[in-house]
Amino acid sequence: MPQADEDQDQHETPTRVFSAYGIASAALGLVCVVAVVLGTLIWSGHRNATDERAYQTRVMSAAADWTGVLINMNVDNVDASLQKLHDGTVGQLNSDFEAAITPYREVVRTLKARTTGQIDSVSFELVHHDLDVPAGQRSQPPAALPPELARRTDTVLVIATSVSENAGDKPATVRWNLRLGVSDVDGKLMISRLESLR
Repeated sequence: MPQADEDQDQHETPTRVFSAYGIASAALGLVCVVAVVLGTLIWSGHRNATDERAYQTRVMSAAADWTGVLINMNVDNVDASLQKLHDGTVGQLNSDFEAAITPYREVVRTLKARTTGQIDSVSFELVHHDLDVPAGQRSQPPAALPPELARRTDTVLVIATSVSENAGDKPATVRWNLRLGVSDVDGKLMISRLESLR
């Protein structure tokens, strides 16, 4: 009879499914998975932010280069400068280029001025608040190129100074405050909008 009691005691003792080490290793594995996922999300966000900053730098460089041609236009290079400016435009600005640039061309040709310009500041415009819009109404965002023509259009503010020297006159300083639309057309950055700010 003692043998039967012993067998019965063995069957009644509960057996553990998980040991303390098993639970600890499962928790550690879960922590590792969470750490890997979190690390991936942080890396992905960092990479996206870095790519966006690199793109914005390219956009501002394109705006500065285009403006540099405009503000350094002289009587000797007016035709070549206008062709270069026209080649760098797209959309409505490209279509209306002659009308938009004619005043600049005529001034350069008439005054026979020698102009030297420099870019003072280039910045990315992210938010535009129009103070002239009545209360309760929203300002209209600048027109962008259609998605089938441009992947995206960004607004860049360029401040520049040029000094024009006419024959026999004192040098005249011209301040340029421009808002340019820069559009990504098949990977090429082109100027799609030109506004002069006061």
